Amino acid sequence: MRRGLFGGTFDPIHLGHLDVARAARRALHLDDVALLPSNVPPHRAAPHASAAHRFAMAALAVQQEDGLTVSDLEMLTTGPSYTSTTLDRLEAQGIDTTTIFFVIGADAFRDILTWKDYPRLLDRCHFVVVSRPSCRASSLRTALPALADRWMDAPCDVPSTPRIFLVDAATAPVSSTDVRRRIADGASLSGWVPDAVAAHIDRHSLYRPAMIEQGGS
Repeated sequence: MRRGLFGGTFDPIHLGHLDVARAARRALHLDDVALLPSNVPPHRAAPHASAAHRFAMAALAVQQEDGLTVSDLEMLTTGPSYTSTTLDRLEAQGIDTTTIFFVIGADAFRDILTWKDYPRLLDRCHFVVVSRPSCRASSLRTALPALADRWMDAPCDVPSTPRIFLVDAATAPVSSTDVRRRIADGASLSGWVPDAVAAHIDRHSLYRPAMIEQGGS
C-alpha cells in the first residue's frame, strides 16, 4: 500500500491544500493521503484557531474526498510537529518510513535546508513536492542544486530508496492568510474553502478580529 502524509497548520484548510493532496495522490498512485494537522507548527507563529478546530475543519474538508483522510498523529504531541518527530512516532509503531510519501507544497519544501535533522531526513521517507502558484515544483531543481541526485519527475516508477518527486500541477491560488483576511473583511469564502469548512468557521465565529486578538479559541 502506498500511503501519503500531508502535514500542515491548516489554519484554515483551503482548496489549495486539497489540490496539493489530490495532485500527489494522482501522480504517485497513492492509495491514501492522510492530512496531519499540527498541534504546534515548528516553522510558523502560533495558529489563530485551536488545534481542535483545525482538526475538525480538516476532517470536514475530506469527508467526501475519495482517498483523502485525516489523522490525529500530530495532535498527540505537545512539542513542535517536526517531520522527523512524526517519522520517529511512525517507526515506534513498526512502520517502515521509507515506504511513506510525505506530501508538501513546493513553497514550503524550498526551505528544506533549514529543517530539523536535514539532510538525514531525506533518507527516511519519500517526499512528493507539488507546485503552488508562487513556486513551481520543477523550479526547485535550480533553487536547491545540492539535491540534484534526488529529484524525480512524477509520474514515474518509484525506486526502493527514498527520492524527491516533483509534481508540476495546477493548484488553487489560495492561502490561509488570504482566507483569514477575507473573513475579517466579511467577504464570501465561496471558491476558497470547502462549504463545510466555511460553515464551521461561521458557526464558531473563527478568525473574527476579536478572536484573532485573543489568539484563537
